[in-house]
Amino acid sequence: MKGAIICIGNRLVAEDAAGMAVFDQLRARDGLPAEVTVIEGGLAGLNLLPLLEQGGRVVFVDAVQGFTRPGEMVLLDRQQIVNTLGGGYFDHGSGLAYVLSVLPQVCDGDLPEEIVLVGLEGECTLPTIKRAAELSITLATHGLKERT
Repeated sequence: MKGAIICIGNRLVAEDAAGMAVFDQLRARDGLPAEVTVIEGGLAGLNLLPLLEQGGRVVFVDAVQGFTRPGEMVLLDRQQIVNTLGGGYFDHGSGLAYVLSVLPQVCDGDLPEEIVLVGLEGECTLPTIKRAAELSITLATHGLKERT
């Protein structure tokens, strides 16, 4: 099964750059599995939707706030991500949760079998970035269910 790792964030804002740091780690790595595609999602927002119409597994990597201690990692499944919207208020700040909530209504292709988020809280050290990169590869190739 194919898997995609989509790293999102803003390289110019330190507390939002973790996804891009993981992207750089993945691109510099030798020997990514052939079935895994690594994508620099940057600040694409709703423009990410076509990337989600390919089926398979999708692993997002992004900075998060308020989930764990600074410098730590958290793993969220699709429903947990969508639940971060709370009352369902959609605005620019809704981010990935909004993208995933509208996906079933606008998808023309196959929905991903599994969507997960590797969230990095605040500025992270290089060892945490490397752990997030390795975890992303594992999730893209084996999925969340096989990991547990």
